[in-house]
Amino acid sequence: MRDRSMAFVIRDKKILTERLFYNNRYFYSIPGGGIEKGESPEQTALRELKEECGLDGSIVKKLTEIYRADGSREHVFEVSVPREQQPVLGSDPEEPEDAQPIKGVCWLSLDEMSEKDRAFMWAYGLMEIDGFFEELLSWGDRVSYPTKE
Repeated sequence: MRDRSMAFVIRDKKILTERLFYNNRYFYSIPGGGIEKGESPEQTALRELKEECGLDGSIVKKLTEIYRADGSREHVFEVSVPREQQPVLGSDPEEPEDAQPIKGVCWLSLDEMSEKDRAFMWAYGLMEIDGFFEELLSWGDRVSYPTKE
């Protein structure tokens, strides 16, 4: 597996997400993809944001670096996008045109996501973005976990 980069774009406490379809299931994630030869992780995050969502951004800061079991890494960045830009459905050039996994792009707040999708957002470093650590603290200490039937 090759290293990847991902971009967190936040607007009004909402996260720019992609609705993806892989392995016969839908889920939400943030824009990102594989680092190409000669490309920095920062360049990849911005290129993927442009390809997949049609947005031009600039790096605010690196949020986290995830080390995968296969030896690859995922670099995650907070990215700023001019307010007048709106996301559009792009494509993943690594996937065939007739089997694009990106089915939509939208802004979602945490309460509009499943617990599973939220867990991935936290793993990608959401807590490092202004306001989200405080959001997490506001939830209190109640245990919330899906029950098995």
